[in-house]
Amino acid sequence: MAHIGALPKIHRYITAHNDEGKAIFSKAFVEESKMKANDDGIAFALSFTTKGFPVDMNDDKDLDVYGDYLKDAPGLVITGGTVLRHVDIPPDTACTMHRTVSLDYGCVLEGEVECLLDSGEKRQMKRGDVCIQRGTMHQWINHNQTWCRMLFVLQESKPLKLAGATVGEELAGMAGVRSSD
Repeated sequence: MAHIGALPKIHRYITAHNDEGKAIFSKAFVEESKMKANDDGIAFALSFTTKGFPVDMNDDKDLDVYGDYLKDAPGLVITGGTVLRHVDIPPDTACTMHRTVSLDYGCVLEGEVECLLDSGEKRQMKRGDVCIQRGTMHQWINHNQTWCRMLFVLQESKPLKLAGATVGEELAGMAGVRSSD
């Protein structure tokens, strides 16, 4: 499955301050967020990360955190932080059913995708739709002949207690994804 050129390049612009305290665009990173395809064809871009609450932006400490994660990519979730990730899903492709210990906002930017829950409930999501994932077992399925691009913001959550048991991260061997920090 060819990915190059299937969807537009992602440009993310990070703001900063100059020595006079005026807002500028940071030159710390290239503005193009690079997509990296996994074995299943689903491509990820790590567009920004944070660590700690509240985020410390003094002396560009947050940019240092992001730079470190670009060198050594995190799992889907960062303990005590946030993750901004773009995900491109090829035509006729599904990720594995999975759960993260996080509150996730998943917004469709291009195309359409089905969100399937382990109960069997599903929703067909179109451009502009958002799904708020609250630690649920779910799967993203692109039934279409066109690519789908999603934007995710993930924030760690406390472990969920469901049906008398505490549940944790369940990735079921997702291609190219390691366990969270």
